[in-house]
Amino acid sequence: MEPDIRHTGYMSRRQLERGAALRGMVGADGIEPLVPDGTVADADCTILHLDMDAFFASVERLRHPETRGHPIIVGGTGPRGVVASADYIARTYGVHSAMPMVRALRLCPDAIVFPPDGAAYREASEAVMDIFRAITPEVEPVSLDEAFLDVAGARRRLGSPVRIAELIRARVREEQRLTCSVGVASTKFVAKLASTRCKPDGLLVVPTDRVTAFLDPMPVGALWGVGEKTEQHLVRLGLRTVGDVARVAPDTLRRELGQAVGGRLSDLARGRDERRVVPGSPDKSIGTEETFDRDVDDPGVIHRELLRQSEAVARRLRASGQMGRVVVVKLRRADFSTITRSRTLAEPTDVAREINTVARELYAASGLERARLRLVGVRVEGLAGTEEVHRQLAFDEPETGWREAERAMDRVTRRFGAGAIKPAALARRDEDDA
Repeated sequence: MEPDIRHTGYMSRRQLERGAALRGMVGADGIEPLVPDGTVADADCTILHLDMDAFFASVERLRHPETRGHPIIVGGTGPRGVVASADYIARTYGVHSAMPMVRALRLCPDAIVFPPDGAAYREASEAVMDIFRAITPEVEPVSLDEAFLDVAGARRRLGSPVRIAELIRARVREEQRLTCSVGVASTKFVAKLASTRCKPDGLLVVPTDRVTAFLDPMPVGALWGVGEKTEQHLVRLGLRTVGDVARVAPDTLRRELGQAVGGRLSDLARGRDERRVVPGSPDKSIGTEETFDRDVDDPGVIHRELLRQSEAVARRLRASGQMGRVVVVKLRRADFSTITRSRTLAEPTDVAREINTVARELYAASGLERARLRLVGVRVEGLAGTEEVHRQLAFDEPETGWREAERAMDRVTRRFGAGAIKPAALARRDEDDA
């Protein structure tokens, strides 16, 4: 049968990311389209996109069974906190990720709010990814709660792509008591859209000969790489749906949008996506940031926050077995204008002391030491595996011992928990605040 896809008009990228536009167009059976004999035409649909449903909120529900039946929101609880995740009960009230928490609680005042627990979510994510890798080694994690799989090599052992998708969903439900939505297609782009469209707890197959019917009615914001400005430009050109874009000559799109963007959107609108699943795709960067409850213009407070973030980033680098060569500082003023400053190091590092030294110097050079800041962030880029880095000391350069000291701190933290040991500057301030 032909898919029942209805165009819902101009929609922003954020609306699409929430999934409301696509979920509203899915058929009742959750799996479509089908070939005439009722079997799923999935022979060449070996790319799966698996997306956990309301992942952070679902993990909190498992940890707090007494919340059953109540809406759950995960996010910052301060006056400037934002929603990181909302369960599907809270979403019926209009709550969604990236919404200010103050507004979310106005919409859903009975919601139970949990602050994010990164360690718990990473643990749950690792368990889910282990299930994926038990099916196929061709797993490309995209974030804690989603991944692409190429199951071409698993068909002989486990059956068709749809059968494999059903097996994965069953294992995630039975072993982790969580649900996921799965898109099955011949390309990453279409599989991603399919998983969004069948949320929550759904499975949607888009056979190759039905890709055009699947894509054409969607709003242009569904195309990867279409941000707000590009979307507005396309709409001004009269291109409101993916089908509209597909019917425009590629040269016209390149002339209007530039060679790279125009060519890419032309291909995607026609369902062409040559990207393959890349197993274990490494992080491009590791970082953290903090939005203050009140704007801060005290350099001492900023220095302390830079130290705390440098410590956190260094721990994550060491835990992932990576080192980085580029230190980046992000500074957002009270008026929301944001600047970033970066420096490339002579040698890659995973040492907090070295990261913090550069972060403080970048802050000092920014000219914002007395400016009111809303947000501060530290990030390390240019990552490489620790085993790939060969650090050589100059003839007269002493070994500082900081790396060994920080690794010892890691061992203490693993045994006694976060906060068991910290730099004296942070410990003294915590005591003052107590």
